[in-house]
Amino acid sequence: MKSSHSNTTTISIPQLRVEFNGRVIGPDDVGYDEARTVFPGGIDRRPAVIIRPADAAEVSRVVSLARETGLELAVRGGGHSGAGHGVTEGGIVLDLTNMRALDIDADGRTVWAETGLTAGEYTMAAGAHGLATGFGDTGSVGIGGITLAGGVGFLARKYGLTIDSLLAAEVVTADGELVRVDAERHPDLFWAIRGGGGNFGVVTRFQYRLHEVDSIVGGILMLPATPEVIASFAAEAEAAPDELSTIANVMPAPPMPFVPAEHHGRPAVMALMAYAGATEAGERAIAPFRALASPLADMVRPMPYPEIFAPDEEGYHPISTVRNMFVDTIDLDAAETIVDHLQASTAPMRVAQLRVLGGAVARVPADATAYAHRQSRIMANVAAVYQRPEEAAEHKQWVTGLAAELSQGDTGVYVAFLGDEGEARIRDAYPGSTWDRLAAIKGRYDPTNLFHLNQNIPADGGAIGP
Repeated sequence: MKSSHSNTTTISIPQLRVEFNGRVIGPDDVGYDEARTVFPGGIDRRPAVIIRPADAAEVSRVVSLARETGLELAVRGGGHSGAGHGVTEGGIVLDLTNMRALDIDADGRTVWAETGLTAGEYTMAAGAHGLATGFGDTGSVGIGGITLAGGVGFLARKYGLTIDSLLAAEVVTADGELVRVDAERHPDLFWAIRGGGGNFGVVTRFQYRLHEVDSIVGGILMLPATPEVIASFAAEAEAAPDELSTIANVMPAPPMPFVPAEHHGRPAVMALMAYAGATEAGERAIAPFRALASPLADMVRPMPYPEIFAPDEEGYHPISTVRNMFVDTIDLDAAETIVDHLQASTAPMRVAQLRVLGGAVARVPADATAYAHRQSRIMANVAAVYQRPEEAAEHKQWVTGLAAELSQGDTGVYVAFLGDEGEARIRDAYPGSTWDRLAAIKGRYDPTNLFHLNQNIPADGGAIGP
């Protein structure tokens, strides 16, 4: 593989404009800086060209262009990769933005969706039929990236990960071939893309199963974050019916209009609640959480499912350090550790996010997909968001310190929340035989590691990188 710093003389922007019906954006074009900007802040890479293909055939041509020129290839959906994998320095960005077709079969409860769609766009369209597929918790995330990683979100305990609703996909492989993959056709590749990330090709379309999710009982419930409340919240979330998925953000209460001023900056549990079932049953499921303490804010109510996704914040590009992990329990000692560390941090925003899993996620065998953490009980993210890149070392020390104290021996990590953290952490995302199987499949479909701007799995266990 050639260097990612090849110069632009190896390609001709005018010639590419002739060859592609989709948009071709070069460094001298208006909109280039906006087009190369990804969601995470602090990433400033200048690709030689950004190509927004119009269809799968053009995706294949972009892949072939990267293979033939040796220019590094970045594949961009929603641009949320924590490591900035959606953009490259000096290479080609294959930007799926213009591929947003959605073909819903409401009667058959299936849908074909192109991978330029965001989770919010998909959810709004499916919601018009009273149907949904579970993605994450952020509407601006691309459906491609989150599906390839696994997909942990508001419907996880009821309907499993996103990949548990995946029926088929169309994938452009490293040789430029468009293949249909499902349980019968290319079953090894179908297994690999369910959790193995973008290592194996460019997915142009997914076919998903749709679930009946008309209205939910959901929204924000904010409680004071005493150790007792945090530990009890986690226990109640584990004991709750599968219809209820929760995301508990333990953090200083933000200065938002719905938060009483006297609580601004004090430790709080800002919880996102989503009960996918009948309203009366949902109110009963939420009641134990409301009883933990007098809520600082209670915005939980019956709502159409798409409303659970918060509106996008235009121009928001946070600089952050994140550490993802799995833990078995959040007891009083762990909760006290979280509160103590939050108060010690100098980051403008810091959080320990807790997602109780189980339910439908845990009922799938660990080897059924490339997401191998089916029995891990609680996913934790420790994060610090700050303003200046030069502060990174200080905040990374805080993040890794809290994560180390919370560790309970589960070395696994969810690949969607990995940043640029090295090979050992990528291996933690794919423990044991999962890594070996993925490496073997990589060797069959991408032996030269053309698709290496990702949490990379080299062919047959070789060295990571181009």
